Amino acid sequence: MKKFHSQKLNHEKVIRDPVHTYIHIKDKVIFDVINAKEFQRLRRIKQLGPASYVFPAATHTRFEHNLGVYELTRRICNIFNERYASKRPGDGLWDPEETLLAECAALLHDIGHGPYSHTFEHLFGTNHEKMGQQIITDKHTEINKALRQVSPEFPELVASVIAKTYPNPQVVKLISSQADADRMDYLLRDAYFTGVTYGAFDLTRILEVIRPYQDGICFTDKGIHAVEDYIISRYQMYQQVYFHHVNRSMEVILHHLLERAQDLYKQDKLQVTPQLADFLDGNNTLDDYLQLDDGVMETNFLLWINSGDQILSDLANRYLYRHPLKSVKINDETKNLIPRLNKLIEQAGFNPKYYTDTNSAFDEPYDAYKPTGKNAHSPIEIMLPDGSLVELSKLSPLVQSLNGTIQGDERFFFPKTMTESHQELQLFDPIYQEFQKYIKNNTLHYLRKPKKKN
Repeated sequence: MKKFHSQKLNHEKVIRDPVHTYIHIKDKVIFDVINAKEFQRLRRIKQLGPASYVFPAATHTRFEHNLGVYELTRRICNIFNERYASKRPGDGLWDPEETLLAECAALLHDIGHGPYSHTFEHLFGTNHEKMGQQIITDKHTEINKALRQVSPEFPELVASVIAKTYPNPQVVKLISSQADADRMDYLLRDAYFTGVTYGAFDLTRILEVIRPYQDGICFTDKGIHAVEDYIISRYQMYQQVYFHHVNRSMEVILHHLLERAQDLYKQDKLQVTPQLADFLDGNNTLDDYLQLDDGVMETNFLLWINSGDQILSDLANRYLYRHPLKSVKINDETKNLIPRLNKLIEQAGFNPKYYTDTNSAFDEPYDAYKPTGKNAHSPIEIMLPDGSLVELSKLSPLVQSLNGTIQGDERFFFPKTMTESHQELQLFDPIYQEFQKYIKNNTLHYLRKPKKKN
């Protein structure tokens, strides 16, 4: 029985892309989804948020990332259709009738992201995956209208893939697993736009050895070194790009800026644009959410620079004009110093609520490969010549060495002025001097609780 089919375009559309060279569009439903206003909105949402304050060229958007994930999924589905098409029910191979669904889900996997995605979500309690499902299933959206060309129930099925409830795990894991089209694209794309080289991996070889099996997606043993390369690239990108201390500092400032704005709005002491006002009122609709993008937020930040509230004005200025907080590493033995440091910061005139924070890279959305243990994810499976499956780290000493290691750090953020020379501020000299005796070599790791004398 035929499942999901779309009218074909009269002529194939080809979009140039710096990562994949070309993105090919043959189906009318794909073309119409891309042209929908909800999808075009993604042009105005940066993929890496404030990372451009560290890597100036990292201004790429979720629009081109979603296109890239679609293109990778399209290529993988073509490989599956040519080499691994199902011959009989239950044989564990790929059902070609799932291709269009997989491609549409890949194209729309990030459609629900808002501005400064994860920072915004943490503060306002939104969830981009749930927002995405709502955008797809709401009959008033242009995306829903485009998807209904396939069938009336098609939008719900696309949403179920994103929700990971679709019954075919092969389709789900193509866009949501440890080695999916989403991660492959953002690693290559983020590496390209940040200008780093260690995020690159051998995509051609990966696509040569990828294959379906009964419960998902795996790789043949001939390509184990290419998969290792992919894992190492992930590790390097987390450490050098996603976990970069200045990037995290700007996220902390952004979080406190929005937090201060929210506090002032509740007191009727904040000027905002209508798009943000509807959202801050707490009665926001899907249309209100879709009005928000990076441009709307930055317009509000520019307004707030001239605010009568000194904290809001200063935080907006710090974010827009790149004045990051300084940070030091902390651990379980040195966290006890933070109350004392906060007190010194407060004595110097800074409100610790808005000018200090602890931030951990251990639970960032860009998680490292963890096949077992706490926060484990779906493992990467390697298929041996006899058809058996073995988890990657059991075959690779290189990957095994990364499994279970600490891949991140926790930092205490504070105003940079606390560690600078302030000869003109004689009044604060004792405060600064005491603060600086705790902060040395950009780390608190060497500090220990003083031993009691006998």
